[in-house]
Amino acid sequence: MKRYHVHRSATVILDWQVSELLNGFTFPWEQRAAPKTEFRALWDDERLHFRFDCVDDDLVLGSGKTLKERVLGSDRVEIFLAPNLSLDPYFCFEMEPRGEVLAYSGRFHRQFDWGWSCSDLNITANVAERFYSIQGSLALGTLRTFQVLKPDNREFLIGVYRAEFSQEPDGSILPGWMSWVHPRTERPDFHVPTAFGLFELMA
Repeated sequence: MKRYHVHRSATVILDWQVSELLNGFTFPWEQRAAPKTEFRALWDDERLHFRFDCVDDDLVLGSGKTLKERVLGSDRVEIFLAPNLSLDPYFCFEMEPRGEVLAYSGRFHRQFDWGWSCSDLNITANVAERFYSIQGSLALGTLRTFQVLKPDNREFLIGVYRAEFSQEPDGSILPGWMSWVHPRTERPDFHVPTAFGLFELMA
């Protein structure tokens, strides 16, 4: 199982230079080059901090009356958390470049509770030319409440993904699914145990 080391932030102001760079995102189900995607994470006594930096030549932002419609129709980054590989339950955060977040819980396979919410997630988003970034954090206490982070254990299961959409000449949207871990499924699916890796909080 792939592993990522989350280094401790030594200062109140996050120093992303000390974080480990995760940039091995690919299109597992397609033979095409993936746009540059960089992920970093840090932790302190209170929170897990994360940051996505994404090159995007063709930013797609969904429209719709509901949050769910807007987020699922947009380019976005995603984090899934799970207490164990049964995925019963697991917790999903899909974050789009305008700063809207679709949070929901699930049970294997793809049994979603769209009414679930998590008020603890803090994020900020920024869009620039051919680029967007999303930075956020979750309380370690919340991860313990979810039973994702266990007592006396600094490892936890996590999925880190990117949905990369493109506009076709006829106006249709071509979806693309990027992952740090290759799920080894026949069709695109992040909602499976093989789509998760391990994060370890380093002293």
